[in-house]
Amino acid sequence: MKYQDINAKTVDSWVEDGWEWGTPISHEDYLKAMQGDWRMVLTPLIAVPREWYPQLKGCKVLGLASGGGQQMPVFAAQGAECTVLDYSQKQLDSERLVAEREGYTIRIVRADMTQPLPFEDESFDLIFHPVSNCYIQDVQHVWRECYRILKPGGRLMAGMDNGFNYVIDWNETQIKYALPYNPLQDEALYQKAMKDNDGIQFSHTLDEQIRGQIQAGLRIVDLYEDYNTEGTLHRFHIPAFWATLAEKPL
Repeated sequence: MKYQDINAKTVDSWVEDGWEWGTPISHEDYLKAMQGDWRMVLTPLIAVPREWYPQLKGCKVLGLASGGGQQMPVFAAQGAECTVLDYSQKQLDSERLVAEREGYTIRIVRADMTQPLPFEDESFDLIFHPVSNCYIQDVQHVWRECYRILKPGGRLMAGMDNGFNYVIDWNETQIKYALPYNPLQDEALYQKAMKDNDGIQFSHTLDEQIRGQIQAGLRIVDLYEDYNTEGTLHRFHIPAFWATLAEKPL
C-alpha cells in the first residue's frame, strides 16, 4: 500500500476515535461566525491574524488538506465560495455533514495532494493549508501546485511542523531520533509508525517549507511560530510550528 493511502486510513481511524482536528464546528459556533465572532488556526494554538485574510465575501477559497468541518464552515459563513480537498474520506464526510446542517454549498474533492491538484490554473483567491505537509514526502510539489492554481495576487496561508516534534520520544523526555525523520528510509521507524498507528510522517526543513515557497514563485509576506498544546516543548516554550502568509505576485 502506498504511504499516502496508509495515511488516509490512519486519519480516518483518528477521526473515528474523536481526533481534535477531525471534530466539526458546532451549530452554535457557526452562528457566531455568521455574526463575525470567529477565529481559525493553521497551527495548534495561535489564531491566524485577521489582517492576513482578504475580503472573504465572494472569495474563492480552497481548503487544502483542510477537511474536518472546522475552517470551511467559517469561510462559508463569511460569504466565501468554498472548495475543500482532502484524502481522508472521514474528514470529507464531516465537511458534508456541516454543509448540509447549515445549508451552504461547498465543493468537496477527495484527492491526493502529492499528485497534480485537480483544478485549473488561477482558480483561487486564497488557499488555506493547515499543518499537513508532515504527511507527504515531497513538499516542493505542493508549493508549485499552489502557485499554479492561485490567481495573481492570491494568497497562500500555510501551517507547518518545524521538525522538533520528530526528534523527541513520545514522552518528550529525551532526544531520540535524527533528522530528517523519514520512515520510508528507515525500516525501524516504518514498523514503529505502523504499530503505533501514527501514519507515515516526515520532518521537513526551513529550506523545504519556507524557501520552497519562494522557489515556487511565491512571495512571503508574514510569518509566526507556534507551539504544541501540551508537553515538554510546550512547557519550555519551544516553537514546534511555523505559519506563513505568501502571495502570488501580480
